[in-house]
Parts: sequence; structure tokens; C-alpha cells
Amino acid sequence: MGRIIHKMSATMKKILFVFTFLFSGLLLYAQTEKPWSQQMAATAMHLWKDSLPGHNWSYDQGIVLQGLQSVWQQTANNEYFTYIQHAMDRYVSADGSIRTYKADDYTLDNILPGRSLLMLYKVLNNEKYYKATTLLRKQLSEHPRIPEGGFWHKKRYPNQMWLDGLYMAEPFYAEYAATFHENADFDDIANQFILMEKYARDPKTGLLYHGWDQSKKERWANPQTGLSAIFWGRADGWFGMGLVDMLDQLPANHPKRAAILAILNRFAAAITTYQDKKTGVWYQVLDKAGQKDNYLESSASCMFVYTLAKGVRAGYLPQRYLAVAQKAYKGIIKQFIEIDASGQTNINIKGVCGAVGLGGNPYRDGSYQYYTGERPVVNETKGVGAFMLASMEIERLAHLEAGKGKTVLLDSYFNDERKPDITGKAIPFHYKWEEWDNNGFSLFGHIFNNYGLHTETLYQAPDAANLKKAAVYVIVDPDIPKENPQAKYIGEPHIKAITAWVKNGGVLLVLNNDTGNAEFKNLNKLMAKFGISFNENSINRVVGRQFEQGAIDIPADNIIFKTAKKIYIKELSTLQVTAPAVAQLTNKNDVIIATAKYGKGTVFAVGDPWFYNEYTDGRKLPPQYENFNAANDLVRWVTQQITTKQ
Repeated sequence: MGRIIHKMSATMKKILFVFTFLFSGLLLYAQTEKPWSQQMAATAMHLWKDSLPGHNWSYDQGIVLQGLQSVWQQTANNEYFTYIQHAMDRYVSADGSIRTYKADDYTLDNILPGRSLLMLYKVLNNEKYYKATTLLRKQLSEHPRIPEGGFWHKKRYPNQMWLDGLYMAEPFYAEYAATFHENADFDDIANQFILMEKYARDPKTGLLYHGWDQSKKERWANPQTGLSAIFWGRADGWFGMGLVDMLDQLPANHPKRAAILAILNRFAAAITTYQDKKTGVWYQVLDKAGQKDNYLESSASCMFVYTLAKGVRAGYLPQRYLAVAQKAYKGIIKQFIEIDASGQTNINIKGVCGAVGLGGNPYRDGSYQYYTGERPVVNETKGVGAFMLASMEIERLAHLEAGKGKTVLLDSYFNDERKPDITGKAIPFHYKWEEWDNNGFSLFGHIFNNYGLHTETLYQAPDAANLKKAAVYVIVDPDIPKENPQAKYIGEPHIKAITAWVKNGGVLLVLNNDTGNAEFKNLNKLMAKFGISFNENSINRVVGRQFEQGAIDIPADNIIFKTAKKIYIKELSTLQVTAPAVAQLTNKNDVIIATAKYGKGTVFAVGDPWFYNEYTDGRKLPPQYENFNAANDLVRWVTQQITTKQ
């Protein structure tokens, strides 16, 4: 047989080559129909079916789960959420204790998985997740520090700050502070980045060294500066991701916000300088391109894409860095992503540096030979997680220009229900951007962000001044006394301000509720200006989980909903319409949705809040109900209604 193959004709070899090439092309096409983020998520859940590798609480889990969380938020596919919850439940007991976690190890690496606990608590309101996060927060309160206040990376690495630690701890610390009203902590959080840059940044290159020993006693440390010798790619990647994630939580008016933004901008300029011009990606040792044993490294490249793309999307960085991120991402796909022809996984990520550190036993001397001697591997957790995060940020750019620079303003004046949270502080709830549980609008807001709009909340009465900054104004479920004893009603001054704003080009979304659960009389005075009236009724009553009782089919020619074909809305009020309003969705002769053109502006009305998390995040409805798609369709349509003159 071997002789037959050996003597195969040149023609047959060419045919075999062409067949192989075509087959590979078809395989690539078939397996890349889904976005890269979802393909890598499938790989992660295949590789680690019963949660993440190893048996101990670790940051390896944390980075992969952050990637999966980003995919869940973008797709509303419950498979990802369920995986994250299962992964955390393997460690977190009913009393909030964390299996294998040892607080007195005082390692910042143990903090990162706490971000998944915060997410689970905010979605499920299960107290065990809150208790577990408090254990991690308590570690930070007691964590050893250098004299100026910077966290040691680990207790067994005294007086040392590493770039890695800025991602491991600070985004969790900041989100915890924002969630549980510990605003005084933001000074400490900002200082961690300020100190790290102060001591680790090289003024010549702008890059940051991996580690800094305040005592200057470590063998890897420069005896004059205390710095390690090398600019390791992934270390700088951790630092950049920590910056943009922390900025999401840092109050807009915080006195140190400008300093943090300046650090991010210096960082972005530095890593752009060392981007490989040919491939678009980065080297393991950032400033030693082409030197012996140095190699292009995927996890750092993914982290830089995430930092730059998110920085631009969120307004933290200038637009010019988008081209840097996009070039790098194309390079990542070309250099590091391979289709798994065996069918065992969807895709694999190559070129991931394994675990790297400083000191320890055996001793890691931080030399060039040490970093380049750690050869790349396939599907290592840091690469898998970072690729999902980078992919998601690139995928979120698809519609960013549609509403870029505009603001969607959510009313929290007429809908101002309050309740105490777990800390005892009374907070607004029910259809709020920051709510992740069933009642919240977190995913609705996420979609607006995908289309370039900033989400803000209006806690004051609407008037000409505060509406002026908004392209879109959303009124949801106005209060009645049983919900809010201090209910505030829409009056003539509000009607005058809102109608003038719409006439001048504003887009008004009114998502009411059914009778007995919302205010109608005063709201209808406003809606009468646009030819719309909410009926004081309640249809689509649903018993238990008989979801079909709340089903509404959407015709193929609907001008608003281009992808959603079947939706679920229960207990809603119907509409009456007169000119200039027109019905946009009917069901059994009932008008469900109406719109109106009024001057230069547009009004949209529906008798239910509808897009709250319970019916968009994939955790409750069967997959045939496409509420999440409908929310995307609506936001796309809204951006088309926004006029340039506001």
C-alpha cells in the first residue's frame, strides 16, 4: 500500500490537494457562521464540561467566566449563564463560604472570580453570593500593602506590586463599591493604578515593567529602581483591561477620574507603538520584536484589543485607536485561531503563553530567557477568556455609529419606586438600567450601548433644560400610590416640555403597564397630543407557565421588528389610535403597539414594560419567544428615527 501511495501520479496529488483545500474551506465557512465569541464559548464549555480546570478557586476560572458573561449579555443565551452559575456553585456553599479559598493566603489572584459572584447576586438576589463577595472584600480590607498603600500581589511576595494584580482585584473592588455604596473606596482603587504607573512605567517606551519590589531586595529586581527587567505582554494586558473595567464603575465626578483617563491614554499610545506592523499583534516580550526565541503571543494581543476597542466604545479613548484594535483582531484570527477539523472543539486559540510569574520556588528570575523560554500552548485559559472578551468588543462595534454620541434618558421621576437593598439603603428599583434582576433593564440598556447611545437616568421632572441633552426619552410604568405613596403625576408643565422636545426631533418611548399596575389618567393627557390613548384594561393573562397565552406573532412586513417573529407580552393594556398615530402591531383586533410622527420627532407606545430582564435574558422564556431580538429591533428602529437636530 505504501508503494502505491508513493507512486501516486502528480495529477492525483493535485486532485487530492484541491479536494483537501476545498474541504477545509467548506469547514471554515460552516464553522464561522456564528460570531467568533460564541465559537470560543462553545470550545470553553466543551473543554471544561464540569466547570473550569483544576480543583481550587483561581483566577483561571475568573477570566474564562468573564468571557462567558460577556457572551451571555450579548446573546441572552441561558446556556452561558447556567454554566457560570454551575461553575460558582461548585465552590460557594449555602452559607456563603467558598470551598478551597484561603483568605489568609492574601493573594490578589483569588479576587477575580468574585466578579462572577457579584453578577450572580445582582441577577438572582441569592444571599449566599453576597456573603461570598463579602469574604473577598474582607480580604482586601486586611490585605498587606506597601507604605504608600499599594496592595502586595501576594503575602508570599512581600512589598511587591505586579501588573497582574490590577486586573485581579480592582474591577471587583470597584464594582463592589458601586453596588454596595462604599464610594469612599474609589480613592483607594484609583490610587492602585496611580502607584503602579508611577513606579512601573518606563519613561522612554511608555510600557510598564511586570513587577516592582518596593524593598528592592528581590533577585529579579533592579537594585536602584526595584523594577523587573522585562516588558511582558500579558502583564501589560492585565493592566489595560483593569483600567477600562474599573472606569466603568468609577463615578463620573470622581476627582481622580482625569488622572486614570490620562494613564489609560498614555498606555494606549505605548502599546500602539509596539504593535507588530506586519501581523498586527504583539510579541511575548513587547519591545524585542525579532529577537531570538521571542514569539507572537495571543493572550496579550487579545487583551490589548479588548482594552483599545472598549476604550473607544466607552469614550475613554480617542477614535484613532479603533483602527489599531481592528488590525490587531484580524491578526489574531489569522495568526492564532484554527478550526478544529477533528470536530472535538469549534475553534482553538494557539500561541498562549503559559503561567508566568516572578520569584517563587523554583525561582523565576524575570530575565528575557525566562519569558521567552515559557513556550506557547493551545487553549490555555487566559487565551480562551481574553479571546472571548476581545471578540465581544469587536462584535459590539457593528452598529456603534448608528446612535454614537447620543443619549437615551430613562425616567425615574414618574416611576420612582424605592426599596431597601441588602445594605439597608433605599434604592430606586423596577425598570432601571443598573438592575440585573428580573425587574431590571440592564440588557435593554446594553443594547442601546451597542448602538452607540449613552444610557442615563433622569431623577428630576422633565423640562426643556434636562431633555435637551437627550435624543431618546423613555417613560415606563408611571407610579400609582400602592407602589409609591409619594407618586408624582404628569402635569401640564411636563406635557409642554415633552411635546416641545418631541416636536424638535426627540424620540419618546412610552412603555406603560396594565390597569391596576400603572397610572393612566395623567399619562393619557400627554399621549393625547400624539393621537394615542392607553385603554384601562389587561389582556394576555397567563396562568403559570402557559406561555402561549401571552404569545403574539409579528408579521413579516412589520416596519419595526425585522428579525423577531414571535414575542411574549403578558398583562398589557391595549391602545386606541387617531391621527397622527398609526398602529404598528395588532393582535386579534387589539392594537398592541403604535407610533406617531410629531413635528420632527417620533413617539412609540406599548402597554407593557416588555423589555425587562425577566423576558429578555434567556433564563425564563422558551427559545421560540424572541423578546431579546425584538429589543434589538426596536433600538435599531429608534436610532433611525433620531434626527440630527435635537
